[in-house]
Amino acid sequence: MTDAEPATHGTGDAPTAAPAPGRRRGRPPRTESGDTRGRILTAAREEFSERGYEKTSVRGIAKAAGVDPALVHHYFGTKEQVFEAAVEVAFAPALKVRDEVLEGPLDGVGERLTRMFFGLWENPVTRPPLLAIVRSAVNNEAAAAVFRRLIATQLLRRVADRLDLPDAQLRAELAAAQLVGVAMIRYVIKVEPLATADPEQIVARVAPVVQGHLTGP
Repeated sequence: MTDAEPATHGTGDAPTAAPAPGRRRGRPPRTESGDTRGRILTAAREEFSERGYEKTSVRGIAKAAGVDPALVHHYFGTKEQVFEAAVEVAFAPALKVRDEVLEGPLDGVGERLTRMFFGLWENPVTRPPLLAIVRSAVNNEAAAAVFRRLIATQLLRRVADRLDLPDAQLRAELAAAQLVGVAMIRYVIKVEPLATADPEQIVARVAPVVQGHLTGP
């Protein structure tokens, strides 16, 4: 106790020096929280993309973000929860445009959904986090469960509700399977000639199939 007293008494700077120990022990200040959380999410996406879900650790994410591992747990909890948060961020562009995709006439929803989906994959900003998600989901059941849960709750349920048909959920899942399957072959496995085909050609070929799943007989 006597060694700590000079740090908080006897100088004119004492009032500003005192909060430093508390900052490490307690909740980060509001002015830092957004930046810290963002750095952790960015590091998490990079780690999951480079190493996959199984080889990524909370400690590794913390090191890449330049923070203590306790802060990762503080903001997100477990590794699975960090992954889920990273997935949500990666899907944010899709969730922003989903209403525009679903609000138009149903006879064109297949093309709108297909164009939106592959637009995200063709975008150099949104493609890396999507690759990280799919690769992790393929290799790890915990990551796959997160992926399925978010796809089901954030996208497929909205599509099914818009269809208003007895088998709407199955139709929405079949449409999603079509889109994800093509994305896997084109962007992850990279099978030719699909891997280098013109995106407009892909939309032209895939959209009618997606439309058939959603509204066909």
